[in-house]
Amino acid sequence: MASLIDRHDDILKKLAQVRRIAVVGASANVQRPSHEVMAFLLSKGFEVIPVNPGLADKQVLGQTVAASLGDIDQPVDMVDVFRNSDAVPGIVDALLRLPVLPKLLWLQLGVVHAAAAEQAIAAGVDVVMNRCPAIELGAHR
Repeated sequence: MASLIDRHDDILKKLAQVRRIAVVGASANVQRPSHEVMAFLLSKGFEVIPVNPGLADKQVLGQTVAASLGDIDQPVDMVDVFRNSDAVPGIVDALLRLPVLPKLLWLQLGVVHAAAAEQAIAAGVDVVMNRCPAIELGAHR
C-alpha cells in the first residue's frame, strides 16, 4: 500500500529501490538547485532523465532532455519535481498516464500539494514531499 513517506530511514529504504529518476523542471543553469541535485544523483550512480519542454532534445549533464514525462520511452522508478506547487496536479496526471507507474513521486523542498499527493498514493505511488534527495542521501549511497 502506497503512503506519504516522511521518516528519514523509510526514505532511504525507498531510495534504495530507485534506479532511474525523471527530474521534472531540470535546468541547464548550474546555479539552479535542479542542476545541482541532478549532478549529485548522477554521481551516486542513479540514471537520470531531465524533463523540461524548453530544453527538449538538448543535453544537461550529458543526459538528453525529454519534453515531458510522456516522452520518456522507458519506465522510471521516481519522478523528482522541481516545479512550483501549482504545477504538481498536472505532473501527477501525466505520471498516472505512464504505462508503468513509478514507485515514488518526490516533491522537492518548498513543493507541497496534499491533494495531488493523495491522488498519487491512491494510485499506488509512494510520495515524499518538501524534501531533497541529495540531503536525505548525503553519503548513504
